[in-house]
Amino acid sequence: MVYVGSSAALTGCTGPLSTLDPAGPAAASIATLWWAMLAGAVVLFVLVMALYALVMLRPGWGARTSATRWIVLGGLCLPALVLTPLVAYALITGERLLPRHGVQPLRIEAEARQWIWTFRYPGNGGIKTEGVLHLPAGVPVDVVVTSLDVIHAFWIPRLAGKIDAVPGHANLLRIQADVPGRYQGLCNEFCGSGHSGMRFDVTVHPAAEFSAAIAKPDATGKVAQ
Repeated sequence: MVYVGSSAALTGCTGPLSTLDPAGPAAASIATLWWAMLAGAVVLFVLVMALYALVMLRPGWGARTSATRWIVLGGLCLPALVLTPLVAYALITGERLLPRHGVQPLRIEAEARQWIWTFRYPGNGGIKTEGVLHLPAGVPVDVVVTSLDVIHAFWIPRLAGKIDAVPGHANLLRIQADVPGRYQGLCNEFCGSGHSGMRFDVTVHPAAEFSAAIAKPDATGKVAQ
């Protein structure tokens, strides 16, 4: 029963929209941070439960400790032992996810509007795709995210974190897919009645075939000049 329950729980960690099934370095960093936070929560829970059990089993021990000491040691020092390293690790991970200006990777423009995504490829003759984002495998890509109407959010869970699409403002998100394949992206900010259907496909091509792949219509006919 334990084995079956564990297997069923782990199936929730996979899937096209799972952040715990990363397919790129940015998503892998985010997934690792999640697991670190979970481990920290488990450690803190175990420490608190051990302290609780000690007080319940040995009431005299708890009574000899002043209220001030309980607050300082149990409410401040104990959480700090776990939370301080986690906060430091989260800050370091977040800094590593930021695009660095020293590198000039491929740029793709992602434009949101109710309720579809349009992608432009300035370095490939201004080709435009709707509902399908094409990426080269193993190559960092800067996605410039904007919106024509309301606030949306650009998110490909298996490749990177999310970033808002704000009218009149461009936000930059660096992503990279490790291997060719198909992934799914979505708007993760409620944007109106059609929000639930505001998704897009992500097709990752071998780097050498990327330019040729986006220069011709795909099977769904969503590629246009």
